[in-house]
Amino acid sequence: MSKPQVSPALQSMESPSCEVQHPVDLDSLRHLHGQLLSVEKSQRMAEFFSLLGDPNRLRILSALALQELCVCDLAAAVKMSESAVSHQLRSLRAMRLVGYRKQGRNVFYRLKDSHVFNLYREVAEHLDETDD
Repeated sequence: MSKPQVSPALQSMESPSCEVQHPVDLDSLRHLHGQLLSVEKSQRMAEFFSLLGDPNRLRILSALALQELCVCDLAAAVKMSESAVSHQLRSLRAMRLVGYRKQGRNVFYRLKDSHVFNLYREVAEHLDETDD
């Protein structure tokens, strides 16, 4: 039997090589390897960023970046039902993006910490930058 043909693109994926030959700096590669994300952490980060891929969740975060809000006020601010906002808040709480406090029978939501606020602010500022 003949060996199946493999496309050049697939061959390069299986055994990557540089276009221009140069000496390999093994110390540098070892250092780089030690700094790379672990598979587990990269999976957790992918889940985190995937959660932020929903425009409704981002609108909720944008409101909470401005002030602490209860579900009914948050729903009115983002023009969603209270049920839909509660559903999104559960996901955001599970990923530790929002926290809450109870005051009597009311529950007020806020961004969990400064890391979440800074991430939100940095992305918003980045998107407002002009191309140079």
